[in-house]
Amino acid sequence: MKNFILFFAMLLFTGSAVRAQSETELKKEIESLRNQLSGMRHSFNSLEKQIDDILWYQRLGDVAFIDKVEITGPPLTEAQIKHFSKGGNNPTLLARNPLRFKTYVFIPRFANSQKKYPLLVFPHGGVHGDFNTFYVHILRELMAQGYIVVAPEYRGSTGYGRRFYESIDYGGLEVQDVKAARDWMVENYGIVDDKRVGILGWSHGGMITLLNLFEYPDAYKVGYAGVPVSDLIARMGYKTDGYRDLYSVDYHIGKTAHQDPEEYRRRSPAWQAHKLQTPLLIHTNTNDPDVNVLEVEHLIKALKAEGKKFEYEIFEEAPGGHAFDRIDTKLAGEVRFKVYKFLERYLDPPRPFESLKDLRKAGYGF
Repeated sequence: MKNFILFFAMLLFTGSAVRAQSETELKKEIESLRNQLSGMRHSFNSLEKQIDDILWYQRLGDVAFIDKVEITGPPLTEAQIKHFSKGGNNPTLLARNPLRFKTYVFIPRFANSQKKYPLLVFPHGGVHGDFNTFYVHILRELMAQGYIVVAPEYRGSTGYGRRFYESIDYGGLEVQDVKAARDWMVENYGIVDDKRVGILGWSHGGMITLLNLFEYPDAYKVGYAGVPVSDLIARMGYKTDGYRDLYSVDYHIGKTAHQDPEEYRRRSPAWQAHKLQTPLLIHTNTNDPDVNVLEVEHLIKALKAEGKKFEYEIFEEAPGGHAFDRIDTKLAGEVRFKVYKFLERYLDPPRPFESLKDLRKAGYGF
């Protein structure tokens, strides 16, 4: 009987060991599959980006000279240096090497090398977004007016692999990347008038627009922020866990808004309103499902409380929600016409629109 009990105990122990080993191996296999899927996702994103780049030439090449160049911004954050060092990278080199990133350059085909033209800096939206041909009609409108446009694919943009994706610094170093694109254009293109530089963007791009105006007031004559992310603390309150996780991962902020509200406030335009010195236009929409109007209302109230001069309009239930003035509706065109007339006052483009008909013909051909 004693031997039977001992044998049975050995069977249980062996079974437990095998089961534990199997569970460990299964977890490793699952993690390996996750990494493979992540790599495939970034590969597909890169392919999609390359296809979209070809479309730029097809859909805009008749009115613009198009280029895509590679420039540099600040080095990685300390958290990212630690994160990437796990893969065997030299932390010292990571700490001192500026981050390389791509940027688009669009120049009107009618531009004369003996003249100077206003420059618009155009940061894209999205936590991990990119500048793509969704904006073709807007670029056609800008080219027709005589603006040179630079659109930086700042750190964290999608389409450039996993490492660049994980270099994101939302409301942080990406702001300096965008400023670096502005400076690169002024330094390298003699046809850019450094006294006529503006910045515009929507959503996350609107947030970057605001932070550039706040941090570098002498670099820009004017700015437009459409449906801008304005208050990250409030935003974390009404977004999902999956969205919040994009910020709290170890290679990004690394903490939640609950754990470090001051850091989230530092990255929020509504909490930096006292810095505004530049002419600014803000638009928002009450039925925006992405950037709740409460964020932008906080920004507007903060600017007013600081006694700042700026212009704004809150649209009521405008069709299109978050993209209400970027899509192809008649209302969207009318709102963009307002934006262009505002920018025109400070940047003096050579061929300003006189009517909505001009805008329509530039963007759509008829």
